[in-house]
Amino acid sequence: DALPIYLIRRYGFSFTKSLGQNFIVSRKALDRMLDNAGISQDTGVLEIGPGIGTLTRELSARAARVAAVEIDRALLPVLSETLADCENVQVYCEDALKLDLPTFCRDALPCQRLAACANLPYYITTPTVTMLLKSKLFSHITLLLQREAAQRLCALPGENDYCAASAIVRYYAEPKVLFRVSADCFFPRPKVASAVLSLAPV
Repeated sequence: DALPIYLIRRYGFSFTKSLGQNFIVSRKALDRMLDNAGISQDTGVLEIGPGIGTLTRELSARAARVAAVEIDRALLPVLSETLADCENVQVYCEDALKLDLPTFCRDALPCQRLAACANLPYYITTPTVTMLLKSKLFSHITLLLQREAAQRLCALPGENDYCAASAIVRYYAEPKVLFRVSADCFFPRPKVASAVLSLAPV
């Protein structure tokens, strides 16, 4: 596992179903995801929903700076411990969907290049993807999300999964499902399959 789960128990953290909290804890899956994320030492990374910091730590090792936006205040004590030695990471307790993204990234990520990387809960997938793409700020967008959502965002006209979100994605980017991620790679274990989606802006 990428991080010991005992931290969650020690801080008395309770999972909030409405926030879709399933934390990625497989280092193998994280490494594979980040190998395809287009991140280097000159990149500033926006992470939405750091959870307990597993993805955040791996981003910290590869990027210039990481701005991690977490809506759940109850996770802040856990993050302060798991990210204590990550000097290039700043955690912001905000609702990512309410950010003025250009202003936020200018202030939080003064870097040559910007990327977005996140383990997204299902309920904010479409608005988050739309926000990231329309901002035109990011050279790479790499998302871990429910496999159904990834397939829908990649759908072509005429296919059963094609929808308004598919059209928006195709307008702004070239989407590609990189690989599937087993439910065993998360804590708690979700009831649905997941996948890593790459969005290459066009």
